[in-house]
Amino acid sequence: MPMPRNQQICVEDTPYYHCVSRCVRRAYLCGEDAATGVSYEHRREWVENRLLFLAGVFSIDVCAYAVMSNHLHVVLHINTEKAESWSFREVLERWHKIHKGTHFTRQYTAGENLPKSAMEFVEASVKVYRKRLTDISWFMRELNEPIARKANVEDNCTGHFWEGRFKSQALLDEAALIACMAYVDLNPLRSNISNAPEESDFTSIKRRVEAAKIKTQPKNLFPFVGHPREDMPSGLPFKLVDYLELVDMTGRIIRKDKQGVIDAPCLSILQRLNIPSETWLCIAAHFEILTGRLVGHEQSIDCYCQVHQRHRKPNREQIKLLA
Repeated sequence: MPMPRNQQICVEDTPYYHCVSRCVRRAYLCGEDAATGVSYEHRREWVENRLLFLAGVFSIDVCAYAVMSNHLHVVLHINTEKAESWSFREVLERWHKIHKGTHFTRQYTAGENLPKSAMEFVEASVKVYRKRLTDISWFMRELNEPIARKANVEDNCTGHFWEGRFKSQALLDEAALIACMAYVDLNPLRSNISNAPEESDFTSIKRRVEAAKIKTQPKNLFPFVGHPREDMPSGLPFKLVDYLELVDMTGRIIRKDKQGVIDAPCLSILQRLNIPSETWLCIAAHFEILTGRLVGHEQSIDCYCQVHQRHRKPNREQIKLLA
């Protein structure tokens, strides 16, 4: 039996999660159906636009994403501190971007004076909405349901478009995070959809490369802020240039489909994260296959199991990848 989602996602364990949604009934999210010749490429834009829109509504940051032919990868970061800093009005205005809210919440945001009983109702609503805006299940629901409805209208059919549950993996440490992000960003290369990361349409890596050319970072993606340090701003704990070099070098080797080596500039980030260079390519190419619900160094997984009093640990061979 699948574990309840509220037990799989816990910000006290880690704020980072890898989520995957897959289509059912041979449905095409994007790409071209070889059997009918019908192209669904325009749906990639639906997904990317919706994803980046939600990143500006929720207190959930998008670290990486890749829109594939029949599935979607996203790496998300739950930002509870940001959500707690929002005023009542900001919470309601954000929620009203995706739902109508209630009569009282709409009155409040319009600046109308409300009686005490109505304000109590508004306060209760804000509490619920604030929690939802940091909930990955709500984020994935708001991403997937509109896409499913539009696709079903276009396909002139009804029923499920996505599998019932999205898959989630807890990324317990920096090594797991960077390995998963690289895996997601390199998805189009492994599938022979593109020849280079910067040519991979509707992916986070392409947006990051294009922004880097003008010495900036994409507005709706979680920024790279450098190595962990005191008074560190909110962002990914890596240098952008290190990550781009690592993905570029890994992509070149994967695209050539042959054993290769990681050069010195990329090796430094792997050494800091204690990831053996000889196993990095295996992780980046087969992350989803070789990992389970929990991903991280052995000590990170041991700590998780101890805190949650879980005796059944992931496959030991999976752990060795980041040992």
